[in-house]
Amino acid sequence: MAIDRAARSVLPIPDRPSPGLTTYDAKDPDTSYPPITPLRPPEGAPNVLVILIDDVGFGASSAFGGPCATPNAERLAAQGLAYNRFHTTALCAPTRAALLSGRNHHSVGMGSITETATSAPGNNSLRPNTKAPLAMTLKLNGYSTAQFGKCHEVPVWQSSPMGPFDAWPSAGGGFEYFYGFIGGEDNQWDPSLYEGTTPVEPPATPEEGYHLTEDLADHASTWIRTQKALMPDKPFFVYFAPGATHAPHHVPKEWADKYAGKFSAGWDALREQTFARQKELGVIPADAELTPRNPEFPAWDDMPEELKPVLEREMEVYAGFLEHTDYHVGRVLDTIEDLGVLDNTLIFYIIGDNGASAEGTEKGAFNEMANFNGMAALETPEFLLSKMDEFGSPSSYNHYSIGWAWAMDTPFQWTKQVASHWGGTRNGMLVHWPEGIADKGSRRSQFTHCIDIAPTVLEAAGLPEPTFVNGVQQSPMEGTSMLYSFDGADEPERHDLQYFEMAGNRGIYFKGWSAVTKHRTPWNLVGGSIPAFDDDVWELYDGSSDYSQARDLASEQPERLHALQRLWLIEAVKYNVVPLDDRTGERLNPALAGRPVLVQGNSQLLYPGMGRLSENSVINLKNKSFSVTAEVEIPEGGASGVVVAQGGRFGGWALYLVDGVARFTYNVLGIQLFTTEAGESVPVGRRQVRAEFAYDGGGLAKGGDVTLFYDGREVGSGRVGATQPMVFSADETTDVGYEAGTPVSPDYTTATSRFTGRIRWVQLDAGLDDHDHFIDDDERLRVAMARQ
Repeated sequence: MAIDRAARSVLPIPDRPSPGLTTYDAKDPDTSYPPITPLRPPEGAPNVLVILIDDVGFGASSAFGGPCATPNAERLAAQGLAYNRFHTTALCAPTRAALLSGRNHHSVGMGSITETATSAPGNNSLRPNTKAPLAMTLKLNGYSTAQFGKCHEVPVWQSSPMGPFDAWPSAGGGFEYFYGFIGGEDNQWDPSLYEGTTPVEPPATPEEGYHLTEDLADHASTWIRTQKALMPDKPFFVYFAPGATHAPHHVPKEWADKYAGKFSAGWDALREQTFARQKELGVIPADAELTPRNPEFPAWDDMPEELKPVLEREMEVYAGFLEHTDYHVGRVLDTIEDLGVLDNTLIFYIIGDNGASAEGTEKGAFNEMANFNGMAALETPEFLLSKMDEFGSPSSYNHYSIGWAWAMDTPFQWTKQVASHWGGTRNGMLVHWPEGIADKGSRRSQFTHCIDIAPTVLEAAGLPEPTFVNGVQQSPMEGTSMLYSFDGADEPERHDLQYFEMAGNRGIYFKGWSAVTKHRTPWNLVGGSIPAFDDDVWELYDGSSDYSQARDLASEQPERLHALQRLWLIEAVKYNVVPLDDRTGERLNPALAGRPVLVQGNSQLLYPGMGRLSENSVINLKNKSFSVTAEVEIPEGGASGVVVAQGGRFGGWALYLVDGVARFTYNVLGIQLFTTEAGESVPVGRRQVRAEFAYDGGGLAKGGDVTLFYDGREVGSGRVGATQPMVFSADETTDVGYEAGTPVSPDYTTATSRFTGRIRWVQLDAGLDDHDHFIDDDERLRVAMARQ
């Protein structure tokens, strides 16, 4: 029986049994009940595929005139619509939260990334239950739902194996199936994966040809085939969000080699070449202007000649990475086409969740974590040259220069994080729906935004916005359906007011005009001076005649500028943008930021088998003295393997045994390794192995002395020359009795990391006291009780 729209406004749709005769005997001829009908959306509702690529600028993809071949994007553009004024929020987690909810990013608490959440409503990383996600609405209306790839919307204190899982895709997120990773980025060769909420290992190794994007496409294709085989009359909603092309830029060498020599002219020349192709393709207006290089970006000619081969290779790797990603997107598209359902599948191919990333420093990075720790100086030109052939490989964690990011955002100013200018927020977007779009192969220039995707899907499916979901009254979606534009190139735009803000970079769009102010520079993470918000200089642009924000009219029309500034403030108050927050390091500290921490106090007990614990699930041991104590049982013949490890190949520490002898290694960014070895084997039987690190103090990232103990007896000492002050990794974890991901030390591999003795418990203590170097059961129990 059909369900009317009014009934679908309350989700789950209430069960309403029909009154009537109830017989005593089922064999009575008057016994009659309507047949059970599975829940389905309205007849004709399309399948929906949302593809979201990570960190791709407007001028990167060949579909929008860029140098990176994306034939599958071109294939969709030829049979669908290309939107050249589609916008994101300028940063990944905020864009994703906005896209999946149909609300502005501050409205759903995602004013920044989850790792820098504060207690302010617009930045707390908590989606209010009054703003149910699109996937939940579709699932409760009879869609099959699945997500593959990146989820960066889980509050960090909820990211442990204990949850709660309200914000995880396959629980509160509305997706019936999830395969991917939780966090901002992942190692493409050796990722930290989840199926649902359960950690799983990659099905193969890099040596066996594993790559995350291929794996995600495999799982997506298998799920779609299964769904259509078992529920052919039920539409699906698939969200395919690979970690590519976010750093690290990991891709098989042959894909990068396809671009050898193609970027030797540098980024200034590449901008000119891309701009010409964009004009030729018609993806930008004929009168659009190429914005000049801001002095904060280096000129190619000013870069050291000896470094240019490294810089070229960085871009070759990135270009191969994007083409490789598009290839695997094509495999998912092929699956849908092979099943014969492509014509009634509404596809959004969003080429970037923000502008290109300028988080790799002027010279790029072999390990991007160096810059995030304020230690980019360790990667000297000589070091980068020595690593050039490894860029993109499993031994790298690489990023390209800010100059390439600027080029990938042609023809606009600025990059990712800079929400004020189109370089940070304008992304190429394609829509493909043969049964719903007659004007194939055309361009659309109406202003659109990622919050418009959800209402567009609902209108296409014939579904109302719900007024209640799971008993909670819903606030209206803040986006505007784009469906009107599918067959109306000349239709007046309906989304004509939109604010932008990220880390103090802010702007407002209203009826063709934009007022913007750039507040801080993305790659300056430490040091430097940041102006007061009221001292920021605003610019004014007329979008009706200036597509790329090339001609600042602020001095010519100050009254219009002031009116737009006031309008920005009104919108900012409406959507929880204020208070503005441009802090960096302080927001990484939960106590200063005001967000919860999973682990309280200065001690933590861990037990064997615990693993995949993110840095936010473990007490902070950085920039302070600490100790690691493990009670182990050593069999006859000794033991080997990892006792406990945090991080991996690109930064971290580990306490482990080699042929019965304890070692402690501190790995600084994969560049410097400091290992302390005991002078004897751990005796057979139940023993305590302890490593103490005495921090030098006097600031961040300092070194310290290491002392090893067996049962409180000193057995070795050494020195750590430097430490990582901010973060070890975005994807590596803390593991007990083995090591997931990549190894901290070259003394063992992941395959040989499993401890061959028995571990009873491991205790981490941040901040050393002058107590004995042996933990009795009373002390261990006190730590356990303090956690309750």
